[in-house]
Amino acid sequence: MEFEEFSEELLNILKATVSALDDRKAEDLKILHVGHISSITDFFVLATGNSDPHLKALINSVARELKDLKVNLLGIDSEQGSGWAVIDAFDVIIHLFLPEQRQFYQLDDLWKDAEFVDPQRFLSVEAGS
Repeated sequence: MEFEEFSEELLNILKATVSALDDRKAEDLKILHVGHISSITDFFVLATGNSDPHLKALINSVARELKDLKVNLLGIDSEQGSGWAVIDAFDVIIHLFLPEQRQFYQLDDLWKDAEFVDPQRFLSVEAGS
């Protein structure tokens, strides 16, 4: 996948999200490019936390990073005890799970026609390049 087609703002959102999740030791971090098969968003970012406190730390870290970028979040849905949180940044929707919920909902398989993007590649991408 080439990143030239995406705006600098979108690349910054992805980079900040992946960086925040990586810094907080998120597990099984995946980026799915779904823009060619969905009108909902361009990217899903999926990650797993190993406990309720870890999941909460992931949510807070991503939300803080995106607010620092002045990203207008459409919503954060993180009902206590559900094991699944969603942060909607319009062009990027971040799904954060506990392991049981990640396995149960299988978003990776549900969106099997998506293009998987290596998160490490995003960490090395400079916005706008």
